[in-house]
Amino acid sequence: MRIDILTGLPELLESPLNHSIINRGREKGLVEIYVHDLRDYSTDNHRSIDDYAFGGGAGMVMTIEPIDRAIQTLTSERKYDEIIYTAPEGEKYTQKTANKYATFRNIIILCGHYKGVDQRVRDHLITREISIGDYVLTGGELAAAVIVDSVVRLLPGVISDETSALTDSFQDDLLAPPVYTRPADYKGWKVPDILLSGNFPEIEKWREQKAIERTRERRPDLLDDNEERE
Repeated sequence: MRIDILTGLPELLESPLNHSIINRGREKGLVEIYVHDLRDYSTDNHRSIDDYAFGGGAGMVMTIEPIDRAIQTLTSERKYDEIIYTAPEGEKYTQKTANKYATFRNIIILCGHYKGVDQRVRDHLITREISIGDYVLTGGELAAAVIVDSVVRLLPGVISDETSALTDSFQDDLLAPPVYTRPADYKGWKVPDILLSGNFPEIEKWREQKAIERTRERRPDLLDDNEERE
């Protein structure tokens, strides 16, 4: 898989993309991640990528030319399954979307900044707008890192125990059940007996029930109203 990220602040992505699970995927050759500085595509003498908005108003707007030049350069070299723009008003990002993106070969992520991008970028150059939550960040770099992390960890071979990712919260529209480790008794706080029983079919039933209970308590919106879960 290949992921290209377009940003005016590439240094913000150095740490998230070069450690932990993402770095493991890169070292194994399972994912290629390239961060492109949009200023390299600017024809302005000062390498600027923003300007004042037509009609006035506070804040600067990312200009269309550097973004278009960057996207055209990349798409001339290979086909992309998705060209994503990170924006607060975009489609809410979910685990289902991450699962879908993990099957793609190539994606581009454009990081928003300032007051956003020239609307013509959104109208003509991108294929999907994504929001990681109902709040505003200084820029889309952190959102891009979230998307990359959620996708890369799903790629076969990135996580040693591949079943681990499949049992995470939201994979089956349920939150993950409680988990415990040693010691089995700490200050009188005991691990449920079922988890120490060695009866794995019953343990799985317990985990499923606890996942349902936790979801019903904390995120009832995830449960399908038309499906009875017992």
